[in-house]
Amino acid sequence: MDRDGKKNVGDSVEAGGFNPGLIVLLVIGGLVLTFLIGNYVLYIYAQKTLPPKKKKPVSKKKLKKERLKKGVAAPGE
Repeated sequence: MDRDGKKNVGDSVEAGGFNPGLIVLLVIGGLVLTFLIGNYVLYIYAQKTLPPKKKKPVSKKKLKKERLKKGVAAPGE
């Protein structure tokens, strides 16, 4: 009570509870953490279940070029 006998309005507003900024920070942080953990779990699951990628076949032209670089004569030359 104030000296006039009236309650001070400002005193009862901030009586307890969390800071709204803290709540927003916790919610956003929780969502980001959930997203990252979910992505990690899906990545691990995909590594275990999906077959490995097939490599592209190397073209004859590329093989010939590689052999020439190494100094090995290509067959038929």
